[in-house]
Amino acid sequence: MHPEFTLNGELAALPHFLTSLAIGLLIGLERERSPGSRAGLRTFALVALFGTLAAMLSEKATPWLLPSGLVIVGLMTISAYLRAKDKNADPGTTTVAAILVCYGLGAAVWYGYNNLAVMLAIITTILLYFKAELHGITQNLSRRDLISVLQFAVLSFIILPILPDKNFGPYEATNPHQIWLMVVLISGVSLAGYIALRLIRQRHGGAILGLFGGLVSSTATTLVYARRSVENQSFTQLAVVVILIANLTVLIRLAIISTVVSPAILPQLLPVLGSGFLLGASVTAYWWHKLSRLQEDAPMPEIKNPTEIRTAATFGLIYGVVLFCAAWLSDIAGSRGLYVVALISGLTDVDAITLSSLRLYELGKLEISQTVIAISLGLLSNIGFKLGLIFFFGHRLLAKQCISGMLATAGGIGLALLFLIEPI
Repeated sequence: MHPEFTLNGELAALPHFLTSLAIGLLIGLERERSPGSRAGLRTFALVALFGTLAAMLSEKATPWLLPSGLVIVGLMTISAYLRAKDKNADPGTTTVAAILVCYGLGAAVWYGYNNLAVMLAIITTILLYFKAELHGITQNLSRRDLISVLQFAVLSFIILPILPDKNFGPYEATNPHQIWLMVVLISGVSLAGYIALRLIRQRHGGAILGLFGGLVSSTATTLVYARRSVENQSFTQLAVVVILIANLTVLIRLAIISTVVSPAILPQLLPVLGSGFLLGASVTAYWWHKLSRLQEDAPMPEIKNPTEIRTAATFGLIYGVVLFCAAWLSDIAGSRGLYVVALISGLTDVDAITLSSLRLYELGKLEISQTVIAISLGLLSNIGFKLGLIFFFGHRLLAKQCISGMLATAGGIGLALLFLIEPI
């Protein structure tokens, strides 16, 4: 309850108004620099204060005072634009929306949501300030990219909630909700890389293309640039850098996935991923330095949308099968059966065996050492498969230059396993 507004306690409300004043000044400072805005520093500060005042008085008088104040602020702002002489000018809908948000944030401060209100004020200011950049993003995204976002929304907010969160089948390893949750996780990481890949176009070179290509699919990125090295040998040096960085990005990707799914395993898994990354990065840095001297343009790879329903369902099926096989073979053949599954499934998709191993570890069906070894074997198998793609589809020079970086990554993973497997 708020203090009674007596002569001695009325100043207890002052901190709320100071916070609202700061919020209004922050948003108003950005609007002040906009030439088309009809509201600036003072207007936003007053609106925020009015929001807090209306919320305070609504507790003492009538609850309708707060929504009435919102309507009044909105009508006054709209009328200011209607009275503008230049009828062809920007109608200022963004500023009107910002004023309404500012009023709401002022009210939220009074109800004790100070931290949330300040955070939302900062986000609002960022959205207002980066107008040109946000418009540029929407212009660079195609209809197919927007469909990708909608498809991810379907995966996350329509399909996932209706799936039963219950273990089924032998070993109780099949949980439809958990399986699709992993699909959403992988699709989300892949979608972020896919959109970033579409946005950067050809402006930032091989390093960024390799990074985001690895987030989407390192195997697809390897295949695309291996073929490009044959079509145009002048792209060979660029292809080396993109492939090696995409290969290293897999380690970052798995670290992110493990952090979300099973953070308890990180102290044992991160040294394995980190050693492979450091050794691989040292070789990659050499080829990157050589590429910077050539100043080659970076062609965009054509990679399939990772959030298509068919793609997501395929991954979910693979993940479910790998999960079952891992549980079954580890039960009848011990750790050797699990490692066979890791080597086979890792050939094409290291995410499936990683998520499966982490899931079984969380269920108590795998020891931590078995989990780390299975993920590592899946990684080594995946690196070997991508080397095969390079040798089969790529130029001979590409294979000679890529093998050093990929073997360095594999060597780092293997060395870390030798040192960690006994202590684990």
